[in-house]
Amino acid sequence: MTLLLDILDWTFVFVLGLPVLYLFVFAAASTRARKDTYPPARRQRRFVTLIPAYKSDAVIVHAAQSALQQDYPQELHEVVVIADRLQPATLAQLRRMPIRVLEVSFENSSKAKALNFAVGEIGPDGAEAVAILDADNLAGREFIARMNDALDSGIQAVQAHRTAKNRDTDTAILDAASEEINNSIFRRGHVALGFSSALIGSGMAFDYKWFRDNIARCTTSGEDKELEALLLRQGIYIDYLDDVRVLDEKVQGEGAYYNQRRRWIAAQFYALSSAVRQLPGAILSGNTDYCDKLLQWCLPPRILLLGLVPLWAVVMTVCAPMGSIKWWVAVLLLLLAMAMALPDEQADARLGHALRRMPVLFLLTLANLFRLRGTKDKFIHTEHTGAGNKAPGNNTGNRP
Repeated sequence: MTLLLDILDWTFVFVLGLPVLYLFVFAAASTRARKDTYPPARRQRRFVTLIPAYKSDAVIVHAAQSALQQDYPQELHEVVVIADRLQPATLAQLRRMPIRVLEVSFENSSKAKALNFAVGEIGPDGAEAVAILDADNLAGREFIARMNDALDSGIQAVQAHRTAKNRDTDTAILDAASEEINNSIFRRGHVALGFSSALIGSGMAFDYKWFRDNIARCTTSGEDKELEALLLRQGIYIDYLDDVRVLDEKVQGEGAYYNQRRRWIAAQFYALSSAVRQLPGAILSGNTDYCDKLLQWCLPPRILLLGLVPLWAVVMTVCAPMGSIKWWVAVLLLLLAMAMALPDEQADARLGHALRRMPVLFLLTLANLFRLRGTKDKFIHTEHTGAGNKAPGNNTGNRP
């Protein structure tokens, strides 16, 4: 019995303990002040903003209007909506706007297919830079201008700060908090220590030529993970602009949460299984960004850490009190990491009330680990309700 307990304990040190340490280090780094100081661009690039829209009738019109309301020359910025299974009334509204509407209908829809189709329609010389928004996003007025500033300074890939536009249910409140913790640890904390930011799937911009040459290599439902792997394998740094905000609708119910997390976990699993083959070359070439990304993709979902680490600490307290000390330290480090990563404005009474739903979300996430089969090429759609559509889109920080 003692031998079995020791084996389990040391297994959990690697599976649970090291991920806690990883989160703590980058959460602490995220507290360091950093000012985005890209100078105003010397030249304004020709931008195209791509908005894939699959059954997004409740939100796509607002997203397109937000994308049009940019403090950027209209003749240098084209908005393209890739409309997949939108209602005729929605299509009619979009076609009355000064945007390009590409109507598609794939047998098995995916965001990667939509982006590839759009790039094919735009052509090799149709733009110099590309921005990606989701159909539920509201971009600030300076979004394109700030992306252009970064690209003009030599950056080829940049991620904006995606944040919640709604906190109207317990699930949405927890989802919003989770996204901000991700922003702190995997974006702000990473760039503070010299690593690339993680991409998040929208609110991002790229050099158009690079994007056109590489998007065709993205074939799964986790196209943002595939783009990350391609960028880092090629030694291209991904920057993060914390004060450039893009509003994003948070899931409101447990069913939507379950489907969304199933898609995310599957995307991470398949990205890791594909990218790990390049690990020896990355180690030999000193590509620390790529090695860190693979390590990041090995992390268990954070909500599982929040449940399993305290649970194992209790088990060890009962079975081997001296061995439990390191686990109570791990619990403390995990809680400190979450506290450092969560913005003050979200640490309110509403969050405290919403925490009562965490056991349910823990069980849903745990169940997802056993339902990854067949998800690689399956498009799992997150429905949008239009919550927060009236939130302002001009919420970026001031330009430097």
